[in-house]
Formats: sequence, C-alpha cells, structure tokens
Amino acid sequence: MTMNFFRGVMGGQPAGPQPTGAETIHKLCDRVASSTLLEDRRDAVRALKSLSKKYRLEVGTQAMDHLVHILQTDRSDSEILGYALDTLYNIICNDEEEEQDENAQKQEEDLGVLFTDKFLGDSENVTLLLTLLEEFDFHVRWPGVKLLTALLKNQCNQVQGVILVSPMGVSRLMDLLADSREVIRNDGLLLLQQLTKGNAAIQKIVAFENAFERLLDIITEEGSSDGGIVVEDCLLLLVNLLKNNSSNQNFFKEGSYIQRMKPWFEVGDDNSGWSAQKVTNLHLMLQLVRVMVSPVNSPGATSSCQKSMYQCGLLQQLCTILMATGVPADILTETINTVSEVIRGSQINQDYFASVKAPSNPPRPAIVVLLMSMVNERQPFVLRCAVLYCFQCFLYKNQKGQGEIVATLLPSTIDANSISAGQLLCGGLFSADSLSNWCAAVALAHALQDNLTQKEQLLRVQLATSLGKPPVSLLQQCTNILSQGSKVQTRVGLLMLLCTWISNCPIAVTHFLHNQENVPFLTGQISENLGEDERLVQGLCALLLGICIYYNDNSLENYTKEKLKQLIEKRIGKENFVEKLGFVTKHELYSRAAQKPQPVFPSPEQMLFDHEFTKLVKELEGVITKAVHKTSEEEKKEEEVKKTLEQHDSIVIQYKDLIRDQDTQIQELREQVSTLSLNSEQMQNQITQQQSQIQQHKDQYNILKLKLGKDSQGLSSSQGEGAHVNGLHSEELSQLREEVEELRRQHTLQHTQLSDKDSLINTLRCGAAAAAQTAEGGAGGSDNTELLGEVESLRSRVQAQCAEISQLQTERLELIRRAEAVSSDPASSSESSADTVTVSELESRLAAQTTEAERLKEECRGLREGHAGLEQQLASAQSTVAIEQTEKTKLQQEVQESKKEQDDLLMLLADQDQKILNLKQRLRDLGETIDEDEDELDARDQFGEDDDDDDDEDEDNND
Repeated sequence: MTMNFFRGVMGGQPAGPQPTGAETIHKLCDRVASSTLLEDRRDAVRALKSLSKKYRLEVGTQAMDHLVHILQTDRSDSEILGYALDTLYNIICNDEEEEQDENAQKQEEDLGVLFTDKFLGDSENVTLLLTLLEEFDFHVRWPGVKLLTALLKNQCNQVQGVILVSPMGVSRLMDLLADSREVIRNDGLLLLQQLTKGNAAIQKIVAFENAFERLLDIITEEGSSDGGIVVEDCLLLLVNLLKNNSSNQNFFKEGSYIQRMKPWFEVGDDNSGWSAQKVTNLHLMLQLVRVMVSPVNSPGATSSCQKSMYQCGLLQQLCTILMATGVPADILTETINTVSEVIRGSQINQDYFASVKAPSNPPRPAIVVLLMSMVNERQPFVLRCAVLYCFQCFLYKNQKGQGEIVATLLPSTIDANSISAGQLLCGGLFSADSLSNWCAAVALAHALQDNLTQKEQLLRVQLATSLGKPPVSLLQQCTNILSQGSKVQTRVGLLMLLCTWISNCPIAVTHFLHNQENVPFLTGQISENLGEDERLVQGLCALLLGICIYYNDNSLENYTKEKLKQLIEKRIGKENFVEKLGFVTKHELYSRAAQKPQPVFPSPEQMLFDHEFTKLVKELEGVITKAVHKTSEEEKKEEEVKKTLEQHDSIVIQYKDLIRDQDTQIQELREQVSTLSLNSEQMQNQITQQQSQIQQHKDQYNILKLKLGKDSQGLSSSQGEGAHVNGLHSEELSQLREEVEELRRQHTLQHTQLSDKDSLINTLRCGAAAAAQTAEGGAGGSDNTELLGEVESLRSRVQAQCAEISQLQTERLELIRRAEAVSSDPASSSESSADTVTVSELESRLAAQTTEAERLKEECRGLREGHAGLEQQLASAQSTVAIEQTEKTKLQQEVQESKKEQDDLLMLLADQDQKILNLKQRLRDLGETIDEDEDELDARDQFGEDDDDDDDEDEDNND
C-alpha cells in the first residue's frame, strides 16, 4: 500500500526506476509546503511520519522547518498536528535498542542532539510546543508531551531555560498530572522528571504548584509500595524535587507530608513473594526518607525532620521492618541505612533505637543483633557496611550511648550468660577475618570519639589471652596484634583505633608509652623502605607517634617530648617523618572516605579509611608537623604562653562569675521594684477609691442641702413633712454621732501624747543642765547654754500648741452644745439635718488632724531616742575633754533633728489651725452662731433617736 502511495506521488508511473528515499522525502516536503488543500498536506505529513524512523537523517534535515510551519499555521486540524508532532518526535528521540552496538547507539544520540539543537535554534518553537499542550485532544497532547520529554533528555538546560521564562510554562506542564487519561498523566510524570533535574528554581515552582499533594495522592491511588511503574515514577519525581533543595524540604515538612509516608512501610507479616516492582518502590521510598535527613542537609533542617519522623511513628515503623523476617536483603540493607540517618545526631531517636528489641527468645537489643551480622563474614558485604554505618550513627554525638557500649567491656558489668555489644566488638577485633577486624576497630573508635571519659575507662579493660597466662589490657593486645604483621586492612583498622584512642588523652598516651616495645616498633616501621602497599601503614605509624609527642605530659622520663623528637631525628629524620606522615592524606581512598559519612566501598579490599578518622587526620597533621620541628626553647615559650592564657582565662572566669552574681542581684532588685510598684499601684487605687468616696459624700451633702432648703420654705404649711425628712436622714445622723465620738477619743489621746512630750522636754532640759555643769572649758559651757535655749524654745512652742489644741477643744464643745440646742427645737429639724451634715464634714477634717497627731507621736519617739543618745554623750564627756567634745557634737546633731521635728510639728499645728478657722467660717456662712450649746446632739450620740427627751436630760447630767 505504501508503494501505491509513492506511485501516486511520482505521477502514477507503474514502471521505471523507483525513487530513492531522499527524493521521496523531498517531494513530500514540496507537497507540504505548496499544497493548498488541507487533505493533501495531511497526507504528505502522514507519509513523512511513516518514513521518519527509517530515513531519520533525511526527514530531519529536509522536513523539520516544514513541520514547525505546520504547527504554526494548521492549528485548527488536530490530526495534522498529531502527525507533525509524531514525526518530530521520531527524528529527535533516540531509540534505545539493545541489539544496537555502541557505535550505532552513539550515532543515534548524535543525531538526536543535532536535530534538538536545530529545533531549539528558535526558542519560540518551545513556546509553541507549550501552547499546543493546552489542547485537550489526545492526538495532539500526547505526542506533544513525548516530544518535549525528548527535547529535555537531549538538551536539558537549554529547554529548562526557555520553560522557566515562559509565562505559565511550568503550570501548563503541572496540569498534565490532572489529566484523566492515564497514558498522558504517566508520560507527564516522565516529562516532569526530566524538567526538574538539577534546576532548583523549577523544582521550587513545581513544588509550589501543589506537586507534593498530587504525587502523594497518585501513589495512594496506585497502591503505595504494591503499586506499579507509576508509583516508581512519582517517587523519582519526589526525589528530584527534594534532593539538595532545602526550600522544598522545609515545604514538605511544614505541609505535614512526612506523616503521609508512614503507611508506605506498613508491610504485612507474610513477607514472602516480594515482586521486583515492590522492591524497587520500597527502595525509592526509603531513599526519599534519607533525602529528608541526609547528613549533607543543614543541621537544623535535619534535626527538625528527625523529630517529625519520631513523633509520627515513621522511625518505629522502619525499626519494625528492620527486625522483620523474610525481608529481601537489599531492602533490609537500605532500611538499615535509612534508620541510621534518621537517628544520627538525634538524642531522642538514638534513645529509642537503643530500646528496640529483636523478636528472639530471649529478646536481644537490636544493636546486638546488628553487630552479630557485622562481624559475621558470611553476611553480604553491603549489609555489613550498612550495620557499621548504623552503629556509627547511633554513637554520633551520643555520649550516653558511648558510655553504654564501653560499659559492656568493663569487668564489673560483664554478664557471662548473655552476648553484649562489647563482647561482639572484641571478638570481631581479634578474629581471623580482616574485614571483621577493620569494622570492629572502627566501631570501637566511634565509641571513643570526642569522649575523654570513655577513653580513660577503656584503659581498664583486661583480656584473657590463654589459660595460665595473666590477662593483658586491650591497649596492649592491640599493639601486640599490630606487631605480628597481619593483613594491611587489619593493621590500618587497629592504627585508626589507637590514634583515636590516645588523641587528646595524655593518660592513654602514658599507658601506650609505658610498654617499652611500642616506640621501637613504630620507629622501625617508619624508617623502613617498604612497598607501595605498606606506605599507608607507615603514614599511620608516623601519625600515632606524632600523637604521642603532641599529647605527651612528660610523665615518663624516658619518653618525654624532647626525647621522642631526638629519637625521630636520629633514627628517622624529621623530613622523612613528615613525608611519611603525608602518605595518609595523599592516598586515593582517603579523599573518597572524606566525602560523606556513609562507608561505601566497591569491594572489601578498598575498605581502609573511616570518615570521622579523616577529620582527625586533617586536624592533627599540621600540629604534629609543627610539634616535631619545634625546639625546646619554643616549647618553653609556648608553655609560658599557655600558662598566661590559663591565668587570663581564670581571671575571665572570675569576672564572669562576678557578672553572673551581679546579674542575679539586679534580677532580685528588679523583682523588688516590681513588688513595690505593684504595692504602689494598689495604694494608688485605694487613694482613688477614697477620693471617689469623698466626692460621693460631697454630692450627697449638696443634695441634702438642696432638700433642706426646700423643706425650710415649706415648714410653715407642712410641719409633718419636716419630721418626715428628719426621719429620712436619721441613719446618717447616727453615723455622724459615732464619728464625733471617735474624734473625741482621738483628741483625748492627742492631749495625752502632748503631755508625754512635755515631760520628755523637761527630761531633756534637766539632762542638758547636767551636761552644762559637768562640761569642761568655756567653749563647752557656751554650747550647752545654746542647747538649753533651744530646748526652752521647743518647750514654749509645744505649750503654745497645747493651748491651741485646748482652744480647739473648747470650740468643739461649743459646736456640740449648739447642735444640741438646734436639735431640741422640732420646728427646725430640717435645719438641724443641714447642721449635722456640716458637722460631718468638720469631723472628717478633724480625722485628718488625728493623723497628724500620730506623726507627732512618732516625732516624740524620735525625741526619746535623741534623749538616750544625749545621756550617753554626757556620761562619756566626764572622762576627757576630747571625748566630751565628740559627744557634744553628737548632742548638737540630735538637737538639730529635734528642732527639725518641732518645726514640722509647728507646721502641722498651723495647718490644723487654718483648717479649724475654715470650718468656723463655713459655719458662719451657714448662718450659725458658734457659741451656742449643742448638748442635745451629744445626748443623741450616746443614746440614739428613740428617746430624745430622756436622752437630753441624761446628756445634761453627764456634761
């Protein structure tokens, strides 16, 4: 049928020479370009599509421009658009056929890149393609997705740049995930995988286009780990979005998507029959968890994700898989690696992992079960590496865990009936398998990492080598095996353990040097000219000897710093020593191990360096080189500088303590100020309340005054109404009588206090006279005379005050008599009520005077204290003139204080006098005569209102 079509293109000639493929494609291109009928162009494009795979080069070279033009002009016909897109896809996509050899495959790839570059020569072509993806027609959308995916595979960065600057470019591609046709949705996943590779900006845009929610929904719909290839594609896209992208990782965590990962790992009890797809899916799911807690992420973000994984139960679910049976080896290995990074550096996660028990009889800790796999040479190599990584992560920044591991080696904690982690490590350390030696040595080194206490504790470990022989220390046994010339892997592991053990631990250095065979062995190893394989061992021996110099406390006379350096100079040579030391960092496996914490090695033979040990070497290489080259004088100077710095540090510590104490005091004072401020506020509130009450009383007084004025006007016409008003305020009058009685008692008390003060002044006067008689010298006599004059002046002032108070008392009695006289007249009951209110105001002012009298009492107490001091001064003045002069000065100070207090008293009395005058004036303003009797009011104060006539007579008798 194709030949018939070609005949039609060539003019319908059935016979003659057949046209070549290039000629046919040329005619088809002319037909696409020149035909005016859409059907003709459609047939020509269909023919190009059928030839595009066999004649890829010719179609790509001649027809690409015409096909792009079709995409631009024939937008209305979806069929021709589909043919054009399929044709472009065929010439750009590289078919991955297994039967092709490498050269043919390389040529195919070169053609794909060539035609991709040609298509991308105009960036508008990519924009045009994005526009076509908005078409819902299947025959347009699906080939458009495949074409864009092929372009991304061949020239990812260039296409990403165009899509990134295209308006709504990423959003259009995200719409593919919502397509109801699974084939388009699935190819859209592949497209997004290619789009998000290595471009953080596009990754962020895709994430904020709600990609996480859509992808997790698809995974759930497809059956999670039991799903098919679609779940795998979703997981690959999630890994692309999250790996090395802190912004997306934070968005994923804050969106609570970590919690949605937990159901993925809920595997059933029957773990038989794991399909290859399920293994792949679960492997990617574990990889996604590791992306969130990878050691290369920022510590804060990693810690936050670790906490979330523990809180939502994800870590617990992973540990369940870890202890389950029937789990495939590669899934188990990846689960161990995942758990390792979830607990790395997280104390709460590490504590939980330490509590996990294996389902054995009796139950054993998960750590012990894992270590049994690590030291078992029959286990897969990758599994043993994973267990070692898990143990390292468990001990990373976990001093509590380090102490628990070392404790299982100490004599006091060894349990003969159970297998402990320490026993497994010792067994692996001294087994015949070099890989077990290395893993056990590195694991034990991590139990000592940055932990001086455990380094010292491990020195106590004793090992029983054979029957009848005394036990040897673990440190000595390590050096014994080292000197026996075992495999390179074993010696490297032991040397790393020893370097980690004695670094920054002078006591361990002393124990190591105490064995007389260790230093000669190290110098002999370093000085020999050995083969390429032994260079690394020589370098580690130089590092160990350098640590013995740098951390030496000179406690052993034969192996002080200076003697060890002399030994190096004589037997090795300083330059040769430094050169051998440099062999460590120049080793190719050293740089590989320094890249990341996880031990990943192609083969067991290349397992030589530990990541944490590379950090130690980097830290010590320079300082050891300097220490070897330093002279004794330079070391003395350094010691002096260290001592000076220590002194400075101690001074700084003292100042810090002082500042801390001052901060505490300041805090206490601030608390006191806060308390006082609170009290002040409370007092201010009370004052405000009292002022409010006073204002209320004033308002009531004004209201009563108005009422009384109205009652006086209507008294002639309604006598009964006045009596009613009087009865209305009887309760207030009773209250006023009680207040007057209280004021009377207070005045009596005030009078008593003034009498006491008078007697005190007399006593002071007598004491001053006695002092004047006993004082020696003219100057002393004149001073005493002045004191007597001041005391006499004070007495006269107090007497004047007493007179004033007596006068006030007399006036008060007159006011009381007048009130009684007024209240005895029934016709003037309304006026009496007004007087009562006025008296109430007067009594309130007298209450203030009572408060001032209390102050006078306090001043009297001060005078008593001054008098006591004066007597003491006068008694001591009789001994010598000098003593008398000193006492006289004190006496003058006391008198000055008394004078000041008396002045204050005078001012208070003056204020009292002014207040009384104001009260008198107010009474006059009310039209009252002050000299009238008020006996009836006094009688009512004592007996009440029920029996006015009888009470008045009793009151007269009492007065």
